[in-house]
Amino acid sequence: MRLPALAPIAAAFAALLAAAASAQGTRQEVSPPKAQAWIDVATFSGLGMPAGIGAMMGGGGGAMAALGSLFGGGAKNSFGQTHSMSPGRWVDVTLRAPGPIDKAQQQVPAGFLSPALELVAPQAAPARPVPEHESEDTVVEPEYERPRGKLLMYWGCGAAVRAGQPRVLDFATMAPADLAKFFVTRGATGRGAHSMPGRPLWPNPSDARMVPDGASLAGEHRFSGAGVPESFRFTVPAAQDLMPALALQQREQGGATELSWNAAPAARAYFVAAMGAGGREEMVLWTSSEQPETGFGLVDYQGNAAIDRWLREKVLLAPAITGCVVPAGVFSGQGAIVRLIGYGSELNLAYPPRPTDPKQRWDPDWALKLRVKTVTQGMLGMPGAAAAPGSTEPAAEAPREEKKKPGALDVLRGILGR
Repeated sequence: MRLPALAPIAAAFAALLAAAASAQGTRQEVSPPKAQAWIDVATFSGLGMPAGIGAMMGGGGGAMAALGSLFGGGAKNSFGQTHSMSPGRWVDVTLRAPGPIDKAQQQVPAGFLSPALELVAPQAAPARPVPEHESEDTVVEPEYERPRGKLLMYWGCGAAVRAGQPRVLDFATMAPADLAKFFVTRGATGRGAHSMPGRPLWPNPSDARMVPDGASLAGEHRFSGAGVPESFRFTVPAAQDLMPALALQQREQGGATELSWNAAPAARAYFVAAMGAGGREEMVLWTSSEQPETGFGLVDYQGNAAIDRWLREKVLLAPAITGCVVPAGVFSGQGAIVRLIGYGSELNLAYPPRPTDPKQRWDPDWALKLRVKTVTQGMLGMPGAAAAPGSTEPAAEAPREEKKKPGALDVLRGILGR
């Protein structure tokens, strides 16, 4: 039997190896930045929200802050308000230097605050004490009860419910695969401003100044402190400034609810989500997406690439759209919380800039991530409740409940096993 000539095969294989090695050789070597800063910017309007619902729809915050906003009391400026849904304008800043530091400064434009922001690192949290006489092998069985009720999901803007809706999840009969299929949800919220020992942040107990009305972040900024590179200077463009408050208007039309809002000039996209009670032991979700979407991961900061992708998929509303209709019959008159978010464009800067030559190593001195959003919320069917801060329009009076029925929180507690 005649064997094939090996020389051409070996030569071809050697060429492939050389090409692969060459391709690997052009991969640029990149070092982490010596210093990193995160700035989160948020504008909230409408009603404050208790933490249980706020966390499920993309926000955190405390119930006391929400109640304070409901009764006209302003929330204090503390770190984390960019996730609290407390009406107002909020900014959170975190700085990481080459080594743990206690303090730093951020020079900001005079149109924001003066003098400079004082960044202070939080203290390390004490370790949790270990109970005496508890074995490491002790197994603590949680007490839980299988949730009852149903979860109904609708989606899409329009006066009528579309064919094939709602998608229903029955907790009494569901299998784990049913739950996983139902909760296919989008979300690309990365790390932003955060609290960690050794990383100074603002605001803090030493500097808790409120963001003034009309304040602007646009302009020159500089971070300074022990170990912070002298070159940590940057400009915030107008596109990443504090966004205007959204004012959500409602109008009933043939059982459907027409929503409209003012345009935010710097908005990259919008998204609307509502959650409320349906029939007995039912939770209802509706979103403005053209695709099935719960919305749990979307009412928060999102990256630019993800926003653009979801715009193409018609999950998010284009920036030119300032209205959407909640179909008739989705919520059975028991009230629902509606939330609208306008996404700003994320700003990512680094110095020195990344070399265009892939053979040249990149060792950035610093990097910055700045995220922007504007969010409003209210009660569906209560137009006065969703007005922007400072509105003189009185909020609509909530209807008196004649008979106690399981509401959204009751069903939600059952769903979460709490």
